[in-house]
Amino acid sequence: MPHQKRRKDVRNVAIIAHVDHGKTTLVDALLKETGTYEFKDGEDTIMDSNPIERERGITIFSKNASILYKDVTINIVDTPGHADFGSEVERIIKMVDGVLLVVDAFDGPMPQTKFVLRKSLELHLKPILVINKVDRTNARPDEVASMTFDLFCELNATDEQLDFPIIYASARDKWAVNNLDEPRKDMKALLETILHRVLPPVADPEMPFQMLVTMLDYDNYVGRIAIGRIFHGKISMGETVALIKRDGKIDKGKITKILKYTGLKRVPASSASAGDIVSIAGLDNVRVSDTITHPDHPNPLPLIKIDEPTISMNFCHNTSPLSGKDGGRFLTSRHIRERLEHEAMMNIGIRVEEVDGGERFKVSGRGELHLSILIETMRREGYELEVSQPKVIFKEIDGEKYEPVEEVVIEVDKEYQGEIMRSLGARRAEIKDIKITSVGTIRIESIVASRALIGFRTEMLMMTRGTGIMCQVFSQYQKYKGEMPGRTVGVLVSQSQGEAVAYALWGLQDRGEIFIKPGDGIYEGMLIGVNNKGSDLVINPMREKKLTNMRASGSDDAMQLIPPREMTLEFALEFIDEDELVEVTPKNIRLRKRHLTENQRKIMFNKNKQN
Repeated sequence: MPHQKRRKDVRNVAIIAHVDHGKTTLVDALLKETGTYEFKDGEDTIMDSNPIERERGITIFSKNASILYKDVTINIVDTPGHADFGSEVERIIKMVDGVLLVVDAFDGPMPQTKFVLRKSLELHLKPILVINKVDRTNARPDEVASMTFDLFCELNATDEQLDFPIIYASARDKWAVNNLDEPRKDMKALLETILHRVLPPVADPEMPFQMLVTMLDYDNYVGRIAIGRIFHGKISMGETVALIKRDGKIDKGKITKILKYTGLKRVPASSASAGDIVSIAGLDNVRVSDTITHPDHPNPLPLIKIDEPTISMNFCHNTSPLSGKDGGRFLTSRHIRERLEHEAMMNIGIRVEEVDGGERFKVSGRGELHLSILIETMRREGYELEVSQPKVIFKEIDGEKYEPVEEVVIEVDKEYQGEIMRSLGARRAEIKDIKITSVGTIRIESIVASRALIGFRTEMLMMTRGTGIMCQVFSQYQKYKGEMPGRTVGVLVSQSQGEAVAYALWGLQDRGEIFIKPGDGIYEGMLIGVNNKGSDLVINPMREKKLTNMRASGSDDAMQLIPPREMTLEFALEFIDEDELVEVTPKNIRLRKRHLTENQRKIMFNKNKQN
């Protein structure tokens, strides 16, 4: 085998970590250390530029940054920590030669860490372990290091991968050290470790040009932008290239723009060569996993394997009587079709199919969070839509029905253990391990069908008075586990259209939780609360108090209304039943029956009974 040429002045690294273990803060610290980004007063977590990411404190879209240290360009790619964004992770680790595994010095490795780490080890990448937040009062860095070593063994890491360097850091305080007794003043220990332990990229500038497209972006001026790593050769502005599609077809195009990263900014460049991570424009029909090559030597690079979707939902334009009254700008099926087609092009984890002659769209993704982020994004862009209950996607293997199952880790206080175990038992969970953590909480690891987890997070938070922590990650497809318990409560359904009245809501709040407040717009078929008795109840939320000339002592005092539930997209998607929909507008999230009138619902009920 000929000796592989490596480019010594570049290092390509991905950062992987569980949600909230501090990887975005770590990138901020590295940008500050090398003076690559000028921070304004009070500015932080600049890698999480999307407003939804900032609100939720999670990374959803992978992003690139580039820093210069000792004349070496270090390209850092931030990856999502959540398994629902696995299609993002798959692509990112194809671009890099090493990974920084960031682990919280108290929590230790969590399920999402395991998911991304497994993908990295399969691609033979060498990790650097960064134990972050060692300044926490209850930090246990040595214990976490041995837990991480056990995880590597469990994931069949090679001897070379097991010999990983360990860096102790506090990204918030901007220091990193090789040993805890060293002075804590800067991030140099981490930067030096990246230089010495991450291999320079294999890159031969003399070979014909080859680049794998791992991400897409869009610009109103230059059109579609392909982002990826150049594996071989060089490219210059104005050059003609060949585009090899996933199915083997070859198109030709001309490079109109080349962009490189400096800090977080993309800056124009006249050329780029093997080893660089770049963005190039000029190819209108480029897709993720295509190869851009020299037109005289069209050799494709290996395709990116993309995980199958596990959950699907139906999207439809808003058909409620309040449609168009909440500031929505995009109200028709055509608008929704165009937006979903654009999403499917940019986000390869999403699939879109037409249902009912194009009136509705079946959207499949990697999980509830994956699809709820898409709905939230569309809502903020001014779309109004209705979405159905999330459904898992079953598979048939050798004539048998299989369903997706997830690995679930729940951490709760001791007094809630019994209730959680009972609830998991009802969902046919397979308990793998129960242990007491060093702070006295109970950590339960189990395998549960994805179907059974829809709605479980809300129930778990209610059981534990909001103190429980739950993490889940897709594991595999297993044999169908039979019927699962559904929603145990009924709903209160409005029988009229208008505005909710305080007196009517006051009379209903004993029946269960209320979703609306006095003065809110309502319509026939809208769900206004929970009926704890278990059956659906049609009610009149506009009932006024009958007035008399007599004043009764005490009864005319101010009515005490319990504040309604703050309606979130997550709760709405988990709560609804098969015959219900979530109405999403820029200003409101409402729950409704699929068939608004009581008569229609009875007809459909009788039809289903006969079938």
